[in-house]
Amino acid sequence: MSQQHTNSWNEIITTSVSFRRELHRYPELGWSEVETAERIRQRLTALGIQWRECADTGTIAVLASDKPGPHIALRADIDALPIIEKSGVDWTSEHDGCMHACGHDGHTATLYNTAQWLKRYESELPGPVTLLFQPAEEGGHGAKRMIEDGALEGVKAIYGWHNWPAIPLGQVVCPDAAVMAGNGTFQLTVQGAGGHSSQPELCRDPVLAGSAIVLALQQLVSRRLPAQSATVISVTSFDAKSGVTVIPEKAILEGSYRLTDPDDRPLIDRLIKEIAESTAQAYGTTCMVEVHPRYQPTINHATEAEKFREALVDEFGSGTFDNTIRVPIMASEDFSYYLNEIPGAFALIGSGTDEIRHNVPCHSPKYDFNDALIPHVTRILARLAGAPLPD
Repeated sequence: MSQQHTNSWNEIITTSVSFRRELHRYPELGWSEVETAERIRQRLTALGIQWRECADTGTIAVLASDKPGPHIALRADIDALPIIEKSGVDWTSEHDGCMHACGHDGHTATLYNTAQWLKRYESELPGPVTLLFQPAEEGGHGAKRMIEDGALEGVKAIYGWHNWPAIPLGQVVCPDAAVMAGNGTFQLTVQGAGGHSSQPELCRDPVLAGSAIVLALQQLVSRRLPAQSATVISVTSFDAKSGVTVIPEKAILEGSYRLTDPDDRPLIDRLIKEIAESTAQAYGTTCMVEVHPRYQPTINHATEAEKFREALVDEFGSGTFDNTIRVPIMASEDFSYYLNEIPGAFALIGSGTDEIRHNVPCHSPKYDFNDALIPHVTRILARLAGAPLPD
């Protein structure tokens, strides 16, 4: 490759790292990514890449639309999280209570970097490549809205990825089957009868009933589901604030569950309701149960997963999959919507290094995306697109 192209590669990496840190400084929550979308669209326009709005703050761009080869899509998520940042980096969020704590700024900058490279070699691409800049992955079902707005029209296969600090840089997870779990949330409102703490016999204590429900829900996994079903249920909030001498009227419990077999969801939803209501009744209280399905498990298609693994090994070497991470990861991803529609694959790409901020988990206020991933993943995506590679 000529020196001119080598310099150009270095230049676009520098540009993309700068863009990543700009996005990190100005994060926006799901369905509010107005400025983020504008930043993306301005850069696509500057590259001479046509784009269209999709699902409000989402953006779609297509390269080599006239080529006869297979049409693939590459996806990045663009939304941030409602977290107060404590990373201490120079590009710390300037939006109070909002930060890119999951690396979507890095995913977006990497796809932008890929756009720069693919545009340069657009005439050499074998088939069309759709770039999806998707909003509202963090619980907002952004992928569903993108599909409804035509994001997958003509696309034959789709590929996505997520940085993963628990895996060392250069190692990867990309199985043929489920790579991430599905999830759901629930809210339990335990209604009792409040009163003086010295006369519990005259009350119906929702704190006691709620505590029993927390314990009872744990046997859902251990005793009501098959051992082969990888499932997690967690009560994450218990709100029954009252005076120190007052038994409150009600307690509100919230939590989430994770599942790896979509067929288990109806049973889990029913058992949460059954266990919560019957336990509350045993303590003289009642319980109103709301269960909300969220994402299905992210299940790779074997052919596309193999293609992805080949590109990953070409980039990182034969030790790419030498890690002890068990799959599926019990976190969830709305990339599952795409994989329920068309063939594709999703990979977790390690970002862990000796730097502390690259080892803290996603959703931590001390998290920061590892910019070293940008050139690696760009080359991986370029391989999937059939583009020439930089040295």
